Amino acid sequence: MLVKTFGAAVQGISATLITIEVNISAGIKFFLVGLPDNAVKESHERIFSALQYNTINVPRKQVIINMAPADIRKEGSAYDLPLAIGMLAANGTIASEHIGNYLMMGELSLDGTLKPIKGVLPIAILAREKGFKGFILPKENVREAGVVNNLEVYGVENITEVIKFFNHEITLEPTVVDTREEFASHVEHFDTDFADVKGQESVKRALEVAAAGGHNIIMIGAPGSGKSMMAKRLPTILPPLSLQEALETTKIHSVAGKIDRETSLMAHRPFRNPHHTISDVALVGGGTYPQPGEISLAHNGVLFLDELPEFKRTVLEVMRQPLEDRRISISRAKCATEYPASFMLVAAMNPCPCGYYTHPERDCTCPPGTVQKYLSRISGPLLDRIDMHIEIVPVPFEKLSEAAVSENSATIRTRVIAARKVQEKRFEHEKNIYCNAQMSSKVLRKHCLLDAESQELLKTAMVRMNLSARAYDRILKVARTIADLENSPDIAAMHLAEAINYRNLDREGWAG
Repeated sequence: MLVKTFGAAVQGISATLITIEVNISAGIKFFLVGLPDNAVKESHERIFSALQYNTINVPRKQVIINMAPADIRKEGSAYDLPLAIGMLAANGTIASEHIGNYLMMGELSLDGTLKPIKGVLPIAILAREKGFKGFILPKENVREAGVVNNLEVYGVENITEVIKFFNHEITLEPTVVDTREEFASHVEHFDTDFADVKGQESVKRALEVAAAGGHNIIMIGAPGSGKSMMAKRLPTILPPLSLQEALETTKIHSVAGKIDRETSLMAHRPFRNPHHTISDVALVGGGTYPQPGEISLAHNGVLFLDELPEFKRTVLEVMRQPLEDRRISISRAKCATEYPASFMLVAAMNPCPCGYYTHPERDCTCPPGTVQKYLSRISGPLLDRIDMHIEIVPVPFEKLSEAAVSENSATIRTRVIAARKVQEKRFEHEKNIYCNAQMSSKVLRKHCLLDAESQELLKTAMVRMNLSARAYDRILKVARTIADLENSPDIAAMHLAEAINYRNLDREGWAG
């Protein structure tokens, strides 16, 4: 008897329908074809153990299973459930008339319990697009799939529940998640706040500008000056995710298996903070079977690289193209995958190996030339792609001990959201441009016109600081954001002067 069940293969952040054809005939052999990897081939032992443990009749005939289309590699153990149900239906153990209405995925334990899987959200979206009535999956993944409307999502704990469901012995209750209500209830809640930061008003201003325009920023300062503390609070002043952004971000984290089992839809912008020992593949993504890297996990959020010069040169250089394109293409001999990577790069570093080159009170102990050598670990092309360079000095005792409360994140966020709305209206007819940092050169010339005074100021800065053409564009983008924060339709000389001041590392003689 021939029976078809349905699963899905995840490629990039989207899923492809997999048809599992099971035929049982006279004989004793077991064949599994259709380009399965070793984990899929090993499903035979897991399935037979799960069925025997639950006293379910195991097919004692020849079983041929084809996973179509055969040119797509099937990876992982998530196909255990549709394979097992297909075998039982072909053997006549369960009724097969409704099996084709459901997409199924799940890894089986030896006792028949279903274990959680990766990539649930893109699979659920595929199930709805293909017109399936429902999606059956492990109970631990059910809230993640429940955000997809117009699809019945059933979370099950054991294979026996699925068998009884198709044999009409029990009724499964679909899980329903009120996506909008749950999203709205979490979007304003943060564990950190800029009110905790004492002093550093100029740096907080720079971070506000960076958040308002989506600009990349690097902070240079002595140890203990608050670089990491402020970077970790940056997501609290970024505009809230839209539902579309939240869905796309959740898909990436779902594919990587990074979703909390109690989470249905990510409500906060991601904040990724990889250690400086990370490899280039772990940062940009890839591997034998490509997976999203840290830059994709930071999509629509913040990628924080602390101690930037300590990262390997090759790791930093592979970011140059994604910083411009906001996507990463991973090509292998057998496949090519593309992941989104539109993130804010926030970096922090000490000014020298000892850390006290710019300290107002402590002396630097580094030998001559060391500061320049330390800074040269970061290539010029990468620094050019960072819009804002901010120098930080330690907070004096008077500021640390004062009782006055600093401006909180909610207040700053209000101004940032207002500036983003101005940009949203400005770029409503531009494709794939949502904030000032994403402007192309053509769009930049259209929206960043300068008067004669501003033009002369920028010309002087370009000559004195020996800036590149890319740095010229970065200054204009930042100036446009500063003007937006003040709700000014034009870029004034004062806006441009502040933007130029955010290019500290371009100053001649900064590193000695």
